[in-house]
Amino acid sequence: MTDAKPDELAARLLHHGAKLLVPGEPVVAPIVPAAVFHLPGVPGNAPYQYGRFHNPNWDRLEGALSLLEDAEAIVFPSGMAAIAAVLYGTLKAGDKILLPADGYYTTRLLCEKFLAPFGVGVSLRPTADLARGGFAGFRLVLIETPSNPSLNVCDIAAIAQEAKRAGALVVADNTTMTPLGQRPLDLGADVTVTADTKAINGHSDALFGHIATRDTKLAAELREWRKFSGAIPGPFEAWLVYRGLETLEVRFERMCATAAIIAARLAEHPKILSVRYPGLTGDPSHKIAARQMTSFGFLIAATLKDAASADRFIAECAYLQASTSFGGVRTSAERRARWGDAVPEGFIRISIGLEPVEALWRAFADALGQP
Repeated sequence: MTDAKPDELAARLLHHGAKLLVPGEPVVAPIVPAAVFHLPGVPGNAPYQYGRFHNPNWDRLEGALSLLEDAEAIVFPSGMAAIAAVLYGTLKAGDKILLPADGYYTTRLLCEKFLAPFGVGVSLRPTADLARGGFAGFRLVLIETPSNPSLNVCDIAAIAQEAKRAGALVVADNTTMTPLGQRPLDLGADVTVTADTKAINGHSDALFGHIATRDTKLAAELREWRKFSGAIPGPFEAWLVYRGLETLEVRFERMCATAAIIAARLAEHPKILSVRYPGLTGDPSHKIAARQMTSFGFLIAATLKDAASADRFIAECAYLQASTSFGGVRTSAERRARWGDAVPEGFIRISIGLEPVEALWRAFADALGQP
């Protein structure tokens, strides 16, 4: 577990690549779009052999992510590729997996459509009640806290302790918080998976993901799975994510600070039926979130009276980008029921970006209109 303070960690992250440089090399890492490398003699003597095995851009990014996670990081071409690597790399026929019923729906679909036919048992529980019923018989327990999109929270340390006692591997999807806002490995999780497409890259221009673990044997097995499956990221995407990672700390701080203000104001607005944000003292998740999160995040869940009202708010707000995903520099929102999530028709997930807070709130207030 790292003993570095958050500001020290951010500073180390910015300068992590300096120790790799020799005189005359560019400070900004070059993009290496190589499928093949010069390989005379014994292949094992060369640091790079083939583009499916290694790439200098992966190495640079994995080094930075490993510093941030205080664990070995392995990069993948998307968040779902990272999740798939953990699932396919650790599960076999006859195993059972526990998933959050209110978590990211694509993870559930992947398991139900492709793992279940291979003989993997798939069970679902709500995030807030994930520990109810215990973990006996499960090979893997996947938690997502706060859950996407409902922002429910579970106690990572308590679940990790109980699940590991039952013999389960504990995997935490930390996409909504990043390692700056929450550190599941420090709380007992075996593995974290993160969709770097979101806040870590931050500019909505690269699909990416990574795994982090302090289990060296498991890390080696997942690297091998990536190598043989071909689930590899491109060097340009790795370069983009590395560049985005350098500004994560300042972006994350601004986004979370703005989200806290906007969430409180939305909660008081008469056009909003309900707001979920872990930072609100009245939120059902607040007590656990305050204990295990270093920040309350940049995502807000707000419910308007119906689908038409939600769609109109998104369309008429000058500073809301209507798009899926989250974590970008522009504030975005979408009505999640359109994807089949079990939420009210007027439920919207809002991802706060980098707009100045008062300008953003004026746009929100104008779009919501008078009571």
